[in-house]
Amino acid sequence: MKNNIKLMVAASIKFLMGLVLVGLLLFLPAGTMLYPGGWLVIMVLFVPMLIVGLVMYFHSPELLEKRLNAKEKQAEQKSVVALSGIMFVAAFVVAGLDFRYSWTVMPYWVVGVAVVVFLLAYIMYAEVLRENEYLSRTIEVQEGQKVIDTGLYGIVRHPMYSATVLMFLSIPVILGSLPSFVIMLAYIPIIIKRINNEEKLLMNELVGYKEYCNKVRYRLLPFVW
Repeated sequence: MKNNIKLMVAASIKFLMGLVLVGLLLFLPAGTMLYPGGWLVIMVLFVPMLIVGLVMYFHSPELLEKRLNAKEKQAEQKSVVALSGIMFVAAFVVAGLDFRYSWTVMPYWVVGVAVVVFLLAYIMYAEVLRENEYLSRTIEVQEGQKVIDTGLYGIVRHPMYSATVLMFLSIPVILGSLPSFVIMLAYIPIIIKRINNEEKLLMNELVGYKEYCNKVRYRLLPFVW
């Protein structure tokens, strides 16, 4: 019971800190709280996050605990996390400034399509969490870990990253900012760097991963890479 309460407190603190941080990064540069794209991103990002978090808390607290641990051990992955953080800060701040100074006029239907893409990608993200109990936010091979080769893992080797690429590229469109979208494109080489490093570790330490790679050829996007 104490462990569950501790987990709930830790998850709640991270959730609220993320909510406040995103709000500050968007609304301060925008110079107003009346930024529709900012509120829309907060809704599509944090409402599903809350739902998925509650489901994990009640049905798979071990997985939630793993997802809360973001301390990378490898130097190369620490640089990936740092670059991702810089990218997100820049993309959100630029989007806020874009709204303030009206650099971009994004058609409403484009924003609507981006919302749909984001939500579908989040459903994909949730399905990956359901399929793979070994998922953590750090690159590691866990005790007793097995290769998952069914479901989305039978299509690409890293469906979690496929989902996050769609989600992250949708965010600046929902915010209505083309310059922010250009910045967020940096996530593609960043995630490729992470995948290449992750696969080296899995090849060496996870039994059956080489055979899995021969079976499932594509890492991120079917028929492309």
